[in-house]
Order: sequence, then C-alpha cells, then structure tokens
Amino acid sequence: MAPRRKKIYEGKAKVLYEGPEPGTLVQYFKDDATAFNAQKKATIEGKGVLNNRLSEYFMTGLTNIGVPNHFIRRLNMREQLIRQVEIVPLEVIVRNFAAGSISKRLGLEEGTPLPRPIVEYSYKNDALGDPLVPEEYIIAFGWANQQDLDDIVSLALRVNDFLSGVFYGVGIKLIDFKIEIGRVWDGDFMRLIVADEISPDSCRLWDIKTNQKLDKDVFRRDLGSLTDAYSEVARRLGVLPTNATNIKPTLIN
Repeated sequence: MAPRRKKIYEGKAKVLYEGPEPGTLVQYFKDDATAFNAQKKATIEGKGVLNNRLSEYFMTGLTNIGVPNHFIRRLNMREQLIRQVEIVPLEVIVRNFAAGSISKRLGLEEGTPLPRPIVEYSYKNDALGDPLVPEEYIIAFGWANQQDLDDIVSLALRVNDFLSGVFYGVGIKLIDFKIEIGRVWDGDFMRLIVADEISPDSCRLWDIKTNQKLDKDVFRRDLGSLTDAYSEVARRLGVLPTNATNIKPTLIN
C-alpha cells in the first residue's frame, strides 16, 4: 500500500498534496461549491471532475501559446500535477463586461461592454472578504512591486485574449474571470506564472445569443443546475468526461 500523501493546503474547492518530485504538488479538485465567501455551500457530485478537465484544457492552451503556468499534466479524473509556487496574495480580476460587484459599485447594467478590459486586484483574505485593493496598497505592503504588477497585467491580458477567443469560438461570451499568480525560481531568477485554476468556477460565461449564464452565478443566484451549466461549457469545448453526466447537487445546511 502506497503511503498516504501529505496534505499541504485545503481551500474551498481544491486540496494540494505533496508531489512525487521536489518542486511539485498534486492538485485535487473537490465537488464542493461555495458562494458569498462560503456562506452558501453545496456538494455537487462530478463538479471536481469537470473543473479538472477544463482547467487542464485551458492551461495546456496557454502553454501552447507561450503563457507560463503551473500545469504539468493531468494524473486522473480529479487530480493534476502542478509546479509548486509561492502564491502572490492577490486575486487578479479581468473584466470585459459589467457584472457582479462592478455593476453594484458603479451602477452599470449587467452585460454592459466596458471601454477596454479592466484589471483589478483583491487581497486574498477570506476573513476580510477578499477586499478590492489599489496598486498603491499592493506596493506599500510589499505584496508585489511595480515590475511584478506590470508583468501581472501583461499575463492577465494575454490570458484574456486567449480565453476570449476560445470561448467566442464556441458561442460563449467571456464576461470576466479571475486568476492567481505564483512566483517560481530558476536559480536566482524569479518569474511569475499563472497558477490555481481556470474553470467556470473562476469565470463568468454567458451564451452569446441568449445571455444564459454558464458559470458559478447559476449556483449563486439559484438559476438552475450548476452541473448542467458546466457540462455545457465542457461539451462545447469537446472536453466533457463521459461519466460526468446526470449528476445531482446535494445541499449542505
């Protein structure tokens, strides 16, 4: 019997385990769904399988166009091997259309096209509700320096160009998304790479013709089956696992 792997970290949607080689981790995708800073929770069977496959698809695509990221390979239906990184304590948000918090802050109707992609940052801290922070705070508190921020914006906009094109090709509008960025060292040289995941958990996705929501807003706003929405995204992209259909949510009190 293989020895039990050492758990490194557990978040709301994923667990990180010690990897088989130095500098690697195993990322396990859970079936848990959360919203409103985990005030709303459910277990949705098969969600982790879908997100594992979808994140593999997007990270592989980024690798193919030269955008550095932590993905190495998928191990099985729920796990992937990734590079170990030091996470920059920011969520990097890219918005193409108004939705969610920016609509509330600025009184914009959801779906309003923005003049250009807008990059925002929130400080990764669940206890504080991941507050939005300006660049001045980020630099002052040492979370990243100006060169880091320039590199992060460049990475984020390249990811946006790639994802927007991929989704548009299958009839989906990329409203917004968030990514995390990690630091890796090659000797004394540090570079920034895309980390965490890219999936419908971290993107707002609307059908181009109907504006039907195909992302976690389905769960947040009780708009139907989250599994059906994620499965539709995977089906259009051609990455739907055959055993991830007909799966039901189980609500947690």
